[in-house]
Amino acid sequence: MSVNKVILVGNVGQDPEIRATKDGRELANFSLATTENWKDKNTGERKDKTEWHRIVVFSQGLVGVIKNYVKKGSKLYIEGQICTRKYTDKQGIEKYTTEIVLQNFNSSLQMLDSKSNNSQNDYKPSQEEVMSHDKAFDSAVDEALDDEVPF
Repeated sequence: MSVNKVILVGNVGQDPEIRATKDGRELANFSLATTENWKDKNTGERKDKTEWHRIVVFSQGLVGVIKNYVKKGSKLYIEGQICTRKYTDKQGIEKYTTEIVLQNFNSSLQMLDSKSNNSQNDYKPSQEEVMSHDKAFDSAVDEALDDEVPF
């Protein structure tokens, strides 16, 4: 048995980008910053380190929430899967990128901003939605994310 599950709580780095696949399904891309803070034992100085995560959302319900409510600075709790994919840049050089993908019933998104805590911001896709998206996932990833630069 194996598990591929990522849980992140952080802030959105820029307004999400909404794109459509050739068959008209929408997907969302955004970056999420997670920051850890600590006090340096030697100097007593407060330090922090920010890690940036690429988030890709295929679940149509989650894309709808993102379109309507998520913007730069929004604080989010997300659950998804880590995926690494290969792409070719404009110079023909193969590169790899690692992303957190929200695509099935194991994914979720919650807005944590106090001003936007309501039931519309809490969404888990239905089993029917999961089945329809899982069937087309591989082709949608190749088609929609085959950019020269992955964000």
